[in-house]
Amino acid sequence: MGFSDLPPELIEQIILASDPLEVAALSQTSRSFYDFLYGAPDQHIWRELYLAQPLDDPRTCIDDLGFPIADFDWKGELQRVIRARTVVNFVDKCRAHERCEVLQTLLHLITQILPSPSVLGDQLSKNLLWVAALIRGGTIFDHTTWVPSPEEQQLRAKLHTYYGLTPSDAKSINKIGSRAFVYNMRNYKWDNEFGPFAMDGSGRVNWLHVRALHHCMSLHLVDMSEDEEFVFTIFPMSLPYCQTILPAGLDLSTVQDWAGIQGEWVVSFCFCDHRELLVYNNFNLSDDDPLDTGVFANPEFVEVFRSIIVHMRILSTEPNPAHPSRPRIYFAGEIEAGASHVMNGWVAITDEGVIRWHFVSGEEGHPIWSSEGIQVGGVRSPYGVLGSWTTVFHDAHDPIGPFWMRKVFKDEP
Repeated sequence: MGFSDLPPELIEQIILASDPLEVAALSQTSRSFYDFLYGAPDQHIWRELYLAQPLDDPRTCIDDLGFPIADFDWKGELQRVIRARTVVNFVDKCRAHERCEVLQTLLHLITQILPSPSVLGDQLSKNLLWVAALIRGGTIFDHTTWVPSPEEQQLRAKLHTYYGLTPSDAKSINKIGSRAFVYNMRNYKWDNEFGPFAMDGSGRVNWLHVRALHHCMSLHLVDMSEDEEFVFTIFPMSLPYCQTILPAGLDLSTVQDWAGIQGEWVVSFCFCDHRELLVYNNFNLSDDDPLDTGVFANPEFVEVFRSIIVHMRILSTEPNPAHPSRPRIYFAGEIEAGASHVMNGWVAITDEGVIRWHFVSGEEGHPIWSSEGIQVGGVRSPYGVLGSWTTVFHDAHDPIGPFWMRKVFKDEP
């Protein structure tokens, strides 16, 4: 008596206890097994195989805007996940047409996840844990097996920003590179609204810019020495903090403050000496001439990191026809109760489906600083907002720098 002679229900139980790669191999052994797996009238076998993986049940997940997942393709998604698992740390196995698809699969997993009622609580997303373990070490970001296309560069940078820090981020050359990008005044123009967006006026996120902002801010939060082993650290700008925090029973489509603005926020920002900034940007050069990054390699270079507490409140909303349940929210913030330091701005969903933050701040009703950022992770995630700041005047020699802001969650460990 052979395996094929077993009752169908027993064969199915054995299949469901197997790794998907073993199931795929079984389907190649005979026409009957192929038809049994791929010719079934429904996807119940593929659903059970997917649910057997250490991943979130997509029926309980929401996307990064807080909407439930609909029409889930169990077989197709499982095949993509297993292929990503196979090639992510063995890039020589990755075919040319898969290079972006594998990255998109991983991004799909970490942006469609189980929400949690608390930060790093008992309902931590399995998707986030699985992806963090899979790409541990950062090979997928750093390998030079091939020259990535512009699309792949953006996908790598986005995944890197969500993931957090890798061993390559501890290298001096990469620290210099990130600061050189962030403080390069050529990267801030009307074309990208002086924020981390594409220079084509589309408003699409430039993830290479966001990753550089993330790196600069992280250097003040995590001790990364090039001489010490560094693998992965959990801190508020890393993958476990990308999970949407959603109290039980709360429907974001029925509340005014769907973005979770109301409350207390920590706003952190960096800047360097304005004289060094102007020397680095050397306005005697054309935009095609490379800038001398030596200022950032100088041991005496100082990048100041500061944080302030801001109390946010909602002012009003404006309908968004593309997302009727996610209107544009106008807000105000006070650095201290009754203080003259104020912040005013809005939060809205872009055409790309990204949660964008814009605000200006100043004293005595006079705006001085202008900031542009995006929410990283799901809506209301404790990861917060990454962006860049400059002045409201946008003059050529005005200072620039990175900022990061995150909400204070009372139940955060």
